[in-house]
Order: sequence, then structure tokens, then C-alpha cells
Amino acid sequence: MTTKVLAIDDSRTIRNLLRVSLEGAGFEVHSACDGVEGVDIFPEVDPDVVITDINMPKMDGFGVIDSLRSGPNRTNVPILVLTTESSNDLKARARRAGATGWIVKPFDDASLVSVLRRLTGHMG
Repeated sequence: MTTKVLAIDDSRTIRNLLRVSLEGAGFEVHSACDGVEGVDIFPEVDPDVVITDINMPKMDGFGVIDSLRSGPNRTNVPILVLTTESSNDLKARARRAGATGWIVKPFDDASLVSVLRRLTGHMG
């Protein structure tokens, strides 16, 4: 069975990089261009893992994590934060909000794939 990833990022470039990298590794990738769209399509995508940026218009990554952890779609799906930020304060805040992990951009394809496989038990 294919592992589904929901990638939420306002950068088209990053969404495309994620799609190419993850589809090449056998994942099914669904994208959203901001937090609001990501939370909206979450139920229909029903992903195995969510990757979200922090700094986005309409709803930031913390809003996404909060909505997915406590809203009507309440989920325990792993949520990875993918961002240019690497401050310990933000990492701690993301963990408190319910993020599973943190990946700093620019990301390394192999590391990202390896983290996703570990989180989802998907071996390709």
C-alpha cells in the first residue's frame, strides 16, 4: 500500500521538490499552498504523514499543527515541520504544539525519505 504524504508549503518550488523527491521514493504526494488549504483537504487526503512549513500566509505551521491535533480532524498522524528556521525556541514550541519532528531547508532528499520511512514504516 502506498504511503500518502500531505505537503503544506506556500513555496511552489518546495512543493515541487518534495513531490519529485518523495514520488521518486514511492510515496503518494498531495500538496496544499497554505495552512488553511492543508487543513481543509486533510480529511479527503487522509495522509499517513504531514509535512508543513511554519511561515505561510492565512494559517502558519503552528496553526496547522494545532488544527490537526485538536480540531474536528483530530489526528495522531506524524507531523514534520519543514522550515528555514532552526531556533531551539521554535523547535520547542512546535514540539509542544504536537509536531513529531523538524527538518531544516534546504532539505536533503535521502534524509527526508529516511525520516518518512521511519515514521510511517514504509519501506518503499
